[in-house]
Amino acid sequence: MTVEPGKSKIAHLLERLSYGVAAHDRENPGHHTWGIGMAPFDIERLGLDEGEEILPGIVLQADSGVTGAFRVLCDGDHNREQEEAEEEVIDAVAHEARELEVVRPGRGGGAKEEYPPPLRPPF
Repeated sequence: MTVEPGKSKIAHLLERLSYGVAAHDRENPGHHTWGIGMAPFDIERLGLDEGEEILPGIVLQADSGVTGAFRVLCDGDHNREQEEAEEEVIDAVAHEARELEVVRPGRGGGAKEEYPPPLRPPF
């Protein structure tokens, strides 16, 4: 982390956290931001405590994230749009009907055994 001369690491961190919260709130106006998630190692390294109010109304929460990054925690569901897009793809595929030909090997009576053709994905 590059810190400007004369600025402490905590001041730089608080500035970045406030930028992150502001960007999140601007992009997601219906969500209520309540916390910042950081790796436990980072919290300890910075001399902070879990549950500490790091910004007004924003508490620090230890989570399983990667070191050197933070996450904005809110009450919104960010995965809803992705799940809806996945449902649309699933529905589009589900509407395609395909018939599969079943080929069974011949049995008994001196009949020559037949094997099904190799499976190839449709392109």
